[in-house]
Amino acid sequence: MIEITEAARKELVAFFSDKEVSPIRVYLAPGGCSGPRLSLALDAPGEGDESFDLGDDLTFVVESKLHASAQPIKVDLTYTGFTIESSLELGGGGCGTSGGGCGGCGSSGSCCS
Repeated sequence: MIEITEAARKELVAFFSDKEVSPIRVYLAPGGCSGPRLSLALDAPGEGDESFDLGDDLTFVVESKLHASAQPIKVDLTYTGFTIESSLELGGGGCGTSGGGCGGCGSSGSCCS
């Protein structure tokens, strides 16, 4: 199941107001130092995907295996942009630890090795 908040719905409807509506994919994106994260992209459904019609011509697609492990998925809008919450435990890229003398991502230290 995919849920969308009213704020996210309004933003997406406004985005598509002057263009053709396209399905929105929820996918697992690589996250570098912060680890993987769920993200959104415009994409047509393919084999192995589940589609969710959420009204207002908004259709979300997600790969079936990802959906099975991540559900429920909730799309929201904050001041920093869209956020996707799920039951997956994500993150943990290993960099940016505090107190270990590591400068975080891109540092010349060895915290990421």
